[in-house]
Amino acid sequence: MTRSPAHVLALASTASLLCGCVVGPDYKGAPLVAPKAAQSPAFKRAGDAGSGAPSATWWMALNDAELDRLIEAALAASPDLAAARARVVQARAGLKQARDNRLPTTGSTAAYLASKGLTSVLGSSASQGGSAASTLDIYTVDFDATWEIDLFGGKARAVESAKAQAQAQAAALDGAKVSLEAEVAEAYVTLRELQERMKLSRRDAEIEQRVLTLTRERQAGGSASALDVEQLNNQLQSTQAQLVPIRAQIDQQLDRLAILTGREPGALDAELEPPAPVPEPPQSVAVGDPAALLRRRPDIREAERRLQQYHAIIGERVADFFPKVTLLGSIGYTSPSLSNLFASSSQTSVGAPLLQWTPFDFGRTRAKVAQAKGAFAEAEANYKATVLDALQDAETALSRYGRQRESVQSLLKVKASADRSAALQAIRVDGGTATTLDVLETERQRIQAERSVADAKAELTTDFITLQKSLGLGWQA
Repeated sequence: MTRSPAHVLALASTASLLCGCVVGPDYKGAPLVAPKAAQSPAFKRAGDAGSGAPSATWWMALNDAELDRLIEAALAASPDLAAARARVVQARAGLKQARDNRLPTTGSTAAYLASKGLTSVLGSSASQGGSAASTLDIYTVDFDATWEIDLFGGKARAVESAKAQAQAQAAALDGAKVSLEAEVAEAYVTLRELQERMKLSRRDAEIEQRVLTLTRERQAGGSASALDVEQLNNQLQSTQAQLVPIRAQIDQQLDRLAILTGREPGALDAELEPPAPVPEPPQSVAVGDPAALLRRRPDIREAERRLQQYHAIIGERVADFFPKVTLLGSIGYTSPSLSNLFASSSQTSVGAPLLQWTPFDFGRTRAKVAQAKGAFAEAEANYKATVLDALQDAETALSRYGRQRESVQSLLKVKASADRSAALQAIRVDGGTATTLDVLETERQRIQAERSVADAKAELTTDFITLQKSLGLGWQA
């Protein structure tokens, strides 16, 4: 069927008016999973935690400039974060492709044909049966376009699905930021805790060495036995042996931090080898409310976007039940002369609709629809589980953080008692009623109490980090 370009354009415009029907179920949003939590003004296990809005840059509250630099470096150079960003780029490119699939597909071809053959030569040559070669030149250029009219919204659903997928990948990137910041902070706290443990263990070994030396002197004077000396020597050797695995764990954390910040193992040794105290959390911590948590956590947002992605795929599959109409259009120019190629007499144009429908494939289409519905049901179950897990993470983290605060306070009292005992023992030494061995034993008990406090404080800071991660903080930055 030959049509002018105006006729083809009119046919396309008429068909485009039909592109408004979108089959399949419309997305109504995620199901309500935890109605009580969504309306609660505070977490059940918040304790004395503040209900104000928490800070996105939560690590700043630890007041450690070195930790701030490490997290900044990790956000800039982490390979895992770079991979998450690349997935976002891929998903957004997929969305653009889905949108472009709704537009016509165009193409062009050009060809030159040369044909040679024998023809009779008139005149005297003909009488003698002579012949001569002739050449036929053909120049052709064609411009083609096809456009599948989205009569029943299959392509619109594909765009909806691709958009939700791109948004899900963006939420996954936010989740990767949250996890990376928490992992860097946890590794840093562990490093500082191990360095403190190394320092206290060395002090303990020094005291045990002094006790052993004094006991050997007492043995020489007959007031201590060989068994006493051997027991103290064994204790000293055990304390010194504990320094070796601590050193190995310090190296492990140094390498872990280097990898998290996108550098080679050992790159941070010179910077982080000097010991520093474990950063302590602030006295007051704002945690917000459960409703804000449900809106903020990246994994919940990702799960909800996956929900719409798979819901839209159902509409894509339902559209396969209906006919597909494709408009075909072509404008061509053919001429034996290159100079006359684009003359009006050389032009031909064709426009035609193409109807495609496979009614006998309804069984396959129904299977695809059932498969899409199953994928959506799985995504819905995953969304519900993600919401409940998020609430559990937050409540558990709040409980552990509150209880650990109490534990630190109790151990601080024990340390204060050990400090008083050491002071009283010093007074007794000055008065001649206590020996150096008594003082050293009291000092050992004080170091043990100091070690317990240091471990408890490190665990409290780690619980603080876990709490911030459970609240989904960090991606806003």
